[in-house]
Amino acid sequence: MRELVADADNFRVLGSGHSFNPIADTTGDLISLADLPPVISISSDSETVTVSAGLRYGEVVPRLHAAGYALHNLGSLPHISIAGACATGTHGSGVANGTLASAVVALDLVTADGGLRTITRDDELFPAGVVSLGALGVVTSLTLALRPTFDMAQYVYDDLPYAAALDEFDAIMSSAYSVSLFTDWAGPHFNQVWVKQLASAPAPPKHWHGATLADAPRHPVPGMSAESCTPQLGEPGPWHARLPHFKLEFTPSSGEELQSEYFVPRDQAILGLAALHRLRDRIAPVLQISEIRTIAADDLWLSPSYGRDTVAFHFTWVKDTEAVLPVLREIEAALAPFDARPHWGKLFTMPPEVVATRYGRLADFAALTTRLDPNAKLQNPFLTPHLHP
Repeated sequence: MRELVADADNFRVLGSGHSFNPIADTTGDLISLADLPPVISISSDSETVTVSAGLRYGEVVPRLHAAGYALHNLGSLPHISIAGACATGTHGSGVANGTLASAVVALDLVTADGGLRTITRDDELFPAGVVSLGALGVVTSLTLALRPTFDMAQYVYDDLPYAAALDEFDAIMSSAYSVSLFTDWAGPHFNQVWVKQLASAPAPPKHWHGATLADAPRHPVPGMSAESCTPQLGEPGPWHARLPHFKLEFTPSSGEELQSEYFVPRDQAILGLAALHRLRDRIAPVLQISEIRTIAADDLWLSPSYGRDTVAFHFTWVKDTEAVLPVLREIEAALAPFDARPHWGKLFTMPPEVVATRYGRLADFAALTTRLDPNAKLQNPFLTPHLHP
């Protein structure tokens, strides 16, 4: 790896390919980490695990559980690579749970000249190096903080009234370890509420905030089979088999989709929801499903939750870029009063100079890229305008 990097004139690193914009594109060398030795090294003394960067979460978490450990959070998909998810600030859900990257306590970085550097929490590079968009070098391994393993149970509610979601948003989103609202923005209800709670918690009531407990497993997208989804109906199981929405053994989608996501301060969530609700007639015709979840603040410069507790508005669109892009512009305009930050790995139309105002440490990060990569080996047509608007 170090030889490849040192000899390259221009290159980018590929994770599991779950990005919807050109962030990983290059006209030079495209490097995959999938064939790095699959290291999973658990330290009981420090309660950490060191993993090789090419591994996917689904390949690591059963080993952690078997050893008596857990991660604090997981994304909707166990199929994504650990390094790629952390590099783009991808996240799970929960008012007290930070992004996946917030579990990182150290990483190994191959710099643009082929050098190797270990970055720990007391390193000046740490707050920039974890969510780095692949712009500082190649992350070859990460060390993640662990907690004792735990069991969870998952319940789904149908038809949460929109008015109840606005009136009782904080109570709903803080009611369990992880809560997600799903809507197609086509009616007066949120289609579903996914409630992931500790298995030791009491079973929830049949009726809750105007919603009704589902009588069978659900898929977030209306009309799709729930076979690929993690167990519901309160069936207890280990954390790693409940926190994701989808099972590792199933391909979560056919690729016939586009995705976008915007992050606003959690104390602006209700205003943000209301702004989106006013656009429902524009959103619904090109949407498959939308998910709303919360994430705790962190101190990672390019994290969407940097410095503020956050609510995420996620959109899974039909695969029609020409139809979706005008809707994105309207969403971005509607969420502009709340300083919405776009997800680095998904579609957005926000100009680079506007993105720079939303990520306040972007200029500091850009200076580091110039220092560590003076020949701009890791730059591409997506990164350069966003780091140097």
